[in-house]
Amino acid sequence: MGKITLVTGGARSGKSSYAEYLCKIQNNNVAYIATAIPFDEGMTDRIKKHKESRPKEWTTYEIYEDVYKSIKDISKNNQTVILDCIGLLVNNLMFKFNVNYETCTIDKIDEIEKYIQDQVKLLIREIKNSDLYFVIVTNEVGMSIVADNRLSRIYTDILGRINQLIAKESDTVYLLVSGIPVKIKG
Repeated sequence: MGKITLVTGGARSGKSSYAEYLCKIQNNNVAYIATAIPFDEGMTDRIKKHKESRPKEWTTYEIYEDVYKSIKDISKNNQTVILDCIGLLVNNLMFKFNVNYETCTIDKIDEIEKYIQDQVKLLIREIKNSDLYFVIVTNEVGMSIVADNRLSRIYTDILGRINQLIAKESDTVYLLVSGIPVKIKG
């Protein structure tokens, strides 16, 4: 049965570095699932720096939708997987829909959130049915001020509930605070 470790924290808290460390100490074949899309110069630079920071022998998969469909294939050659990150996965899935979040209905938002939840539930099921050690990185977005725009509030709400879902199903959860991992579950 697959084991899930969730690593969460705020922006620049060190969560990706710590998640990579957890994978490195497994000392086996690691797959890296990258969920970022290079939509601007800043994101392109961020992706480049992430690629440069991880070991060259790790296999990278750039996917954010239907990730669960890749788990069986990934597990053929890897024992450890890092998914970085759920925050970007949720963002990308939200924008897959051609929706104006400032004006759309609550029913439409609920439909989109259900789609995202289903994607994550299927991913968790596939991980649990594998023999993988799976490290998931996410952003902790519920510790700051409430955003002044509807899109940001919707994103925060959806990601917060997705994080709760993953944390509940995780064997271990770490919160990164200023680069220091604090074990909060497991």
